[in-house]
Amino acid sequence: MNKKLFRNTVIFIVIVILSGWIGALVDSLLTEQSKGDSTGMGIWLVLPMLAAIAITIFSRGSWSDIDFKPNFKGNIKWYLIAALIFPVVTAIVLIIGDMTKWIDLSAFDLRPFILLFSSTLLINFIIDVFDGAPLYGYLTSQLVKLNFNDWKIYLTVGVVWGMWHIPYYLVFLPETDMQVVLPVSRTIFSIISIITMVCWAVMFIELYRVTNSIWPGVVLHMVEDSLINPLVISGFISIAAGKEILISPITGIITSIIYLLVGFGIRAYRRQAKKMTVS
Repeated sequence: MNKKLFRNTVIFIVIVILSGWIGALVDSLLTEQSKGDSTGMGIWLVLPMLAAIAITIFSRGSWSDIDFKPNFKGNIKWYLIAALIFPVVTAIVLIIGDMTKWIDLSAFDLRPFILLFSSTLLINFIIDVFDGAPLYGYLTSQLVKLNFNDWKIYLTVGVVWGMWHIPYYLVFLPETDMQVVLPVSRTIFSIISIITMVCWAVMFIELYRVTNSIWPGVVLHMVEDSLINPLVISGFISIAAGKEILISPITGIITSIIYLLVGFGIRAYRRQAKKMTVS
């Protein structure tokens, strides 16, 4: 094992996990911090990417470890797929929810929803360069170099991504938003969210590995943030009490299983393409 690579990877993981708590500490020392848009949240958001860049510079690593290049050639279809995954799966979930009477669509109004969705795409694109990309990009590249198999990569990236979010769920996230998504305690919400992220991580990791670029994942995440969060939190749909854990477009078990299957589908394509290249 490359000891330097392993050391740098551990350092990166530690910084990622601590970044939110550093942000929370900063917020506790500053007065008049606005909830949901504080200095501490900014630190939490940008520190993983800054760490990946700093480690790459000081260890004289390759910038291909982060893969900022868009690699459009031969990968346009993956950008399109990335843009469509969440809308298609969300539509399937809403149809299932409507058929089972677990989701009430009576308050859904397409025009204002499209306006809200469109108005948040740019800001979410910028945010999502930092939210997750250092993990499914930089961390994945390091784990591949360390000869982690696919399952260990999914679990490691998913768990670290979830642990990075723990300060957000325990400190930064407004209580009202959390209760709309899943009416449980912050601790239970954090646990469920980590499991959800492990399932979702497969899609992000496989999009990164099949394109050698972070940008399809950024597009995927941008659409997710602009689509399902407003759908649930802004009240365009309502979920029957007790059914959130099953059918929620954000944390539902059914939803996560579908995203897991999507990720495995991309994995199957990547592995088959690799075999064809080798042969």
